[in-house]
Amino acid sequence: MGGQIEAIITLLVALIMIVGASFSLLAALGVIRFPDLYTRMHAASKAGTVGSGLLLFAAGLHSLDPAIFARALAAFVFFVLTAPISAHLLAKAAHQAGYRMSRLSVIDQLPQKEEARSL
Repeated sequence: MGGQIEAIITLLVALIMIVGASFSLLAALGVIRFPDLYTRMHAASKAGTVGSGLLLFAAGLHSLDPAIFARALAAFVFFVLTAPISAHLLAKAAHQAGYRMSRLSVIDQLPQKEEARSL
């Protein structure tokens, strides 16, 4: 009975690691292939966060130790909460600094200058 549970956990960890590594690979390809800073940052923050989070979850599950699993889960939650917010703030700062969007982008919803927001 114990061997079957370990085999199921091993298969589950392997599946989660494959999915997490796939998301991380897609994030890396997005950083390389996307045309401008904003779309690259989007790929890195969204797919990279999911990939890294799944890999952390798989590592915690693989340990079979509740303390290590709790730390991995806490790191996952922290990463999911902070990575998209920091990417948003970096993109906003890049926009205010004057980095242009790609010609492929359809709409720019931010005002060009901070003074335009107060009007």
